[in-house]
Amino acid sequence: MKKYVLLLSVFLFMVLNSCTASKTAAAKNLYGATWELEYISGPRIAFEGLFPENKPQITFTENEKKINGTTSCNGYGTSFTIDGNTIKIEQPGAMTMRYCEGGGENVFLQTMEKINKFSIDNEHKLNLMIDNVPMMRFKKVN
Repeated sequence: MKKYVLLLSVFLFMVLNSCTASKTAAAKNLYGATWELEYISGPRIAFEGLFPENKPQITFTENEKKINGTTSCNGYGTSFTIDGNTIKIEQPGAMTMRYCEGGGENVFLQTMEKINKFSIDNEHKLNLMIDNVPMMRFKKVN
């Protein structure tokens, strides 16, 4: 009986440890790259209509826990916290103030404020989610 308990304990430890390792690996993959938006859920306007010239981008800085990027038109910066696959993105602070066509900037910023989870899928795409519903999908660009 003791062997079974010991074996079960070792198995549970390995399973729990592998889950923690995969969450840490997902967070590590956020850093060192610029991510470009390729999909956003919610608006009834076509993606190309929201972002007629440029697509929004996001870059995560691990040490400072900062995000920098563009809304497709204006630059922004903010902070974030991560715990496993849970992410909290603060409201962007300092932004440039150019006029933007298409209305995508507001949609992008409002969606970012609601994000509470993230994942990186098998195609190496970053998914920012509300609970388990993907709201934004990004691809790596360099």
